[in-house]
Amino acid sequence: MTPGIVPPFLLDRLAQTDDPRLARAAAAARKTLALPRPPRPTRTRLRLSIEGDALVAEAGPAPDRIISDAANTENLPGRRVRSEDDAPTGDSAVDEAYDGLGETYDFFWDAFARDGIDAAGGSLLATVHYGDDYDNAFWNGERMVFGDGDGDVFVGFTRSLSVIAHELGHGVTEAAGGLEYEGQSGALNESLSDVFGALAEQHHRRQRADEASWLIGAGIFAAAVQGEALRSMKAPGTAYDDDVLGKDPQPAHMRDYVETEDDNGGVHINSGIPNHAFYLAATALGGFAWERAGLIWYRTLTGGELTPTADFVAFASATLRTAATEYGEESEEVAAVRAAWAGVGVVKDAAA
Repeated sequence: MTPGIVPPFLLDRLAQTDDPRLARAAAAARKTLALPRPPRPTRTRLRLSIEGDALVAEAGPAPDRIISDAANTENLPGRRVRSEDDAPTGDSAVDEAYDGLGETYDFFWDAFARDGIDAAGGSLLATVHYGDDYDNAFWNGERMVFGDGDGDVFVGFTRSLSVIAHELGHGVTEAAGGLEYEGQSGALNESLSDVFGALAEQHHRRQRADEASWLIGAGIFAAAVQGEALRSMKAPGTAYDDDVLGKDPQPAHMRDYVETEDDNGGVHINSGIPNHAFYLAATALGGFAWERAGLIWYRTLTGGELTPTADFVAFASATLRTAATEYGEESEEVAAVRAAWAGVGVVKDAAA
């Protein structure tokens, strides 16, 4: 199954509700679960800034965004409705997707000098208004695809930058060699997308680690839902606690690791553990989280060392090696990363 921002177990809960007030939402969840998911020019832009009394011009790469409209069908890509440099259309889903793709591009370029999802300036493609009351958003290997939600539980996925950057993060992981979408490697795949989602949002808002919410998917729930977001990296297991959707099942520590055959071996559940490790490392180091913790995680992913079946221990060890290479064996960065993995029980103790 292609990764989607809404976990299948949450859609299952919604699909099974018999609350008459949520009949449309239940039907939408059933349709979403049943619907199969379908499997570049280089651009530049000029940025102007003022340093003292001088006007500084800096040329750099620019995104090439193409937004299409599926008109509530399952036909991809749909009709092209906005391309790079086009004016806003007035359709909030189109314009939010366009802006979110640009903000995600800016994050990856500014933080890691990565030119697009493929690191080669490829076009950023998205389709909005996918399906009828489709309760999800996903990366299909080529483009972002956004449903509109059912209106009663989910109210649209383009309004959350963390959702957009999360799904595009799957493209970055794929381009870096991939992590199998099963078990712990799949949970790492999901976690890395959450890391990129949170960092893109923080980068856009210029938030330091201690100022950020560390929520993934804030703003996509309807007001009646008892919850803030789909996931919390700061406090896994607390993002929602709703009569229909149930309680957020994510663990924050290995002692609570969930053994399950559902959800590809719990990829959306156990991702809470590496998510929390990143939060601990980022907040220990302070400042802008993408500058040190984010760089360590990004270079670990893209450095060519990870195998597609890497588990939590393998990934933790790789982040420690990356931190040592970047900052030195005795650096505070290595100490913070080691303490973070120890804090979630992946490393036995802070000296390991």
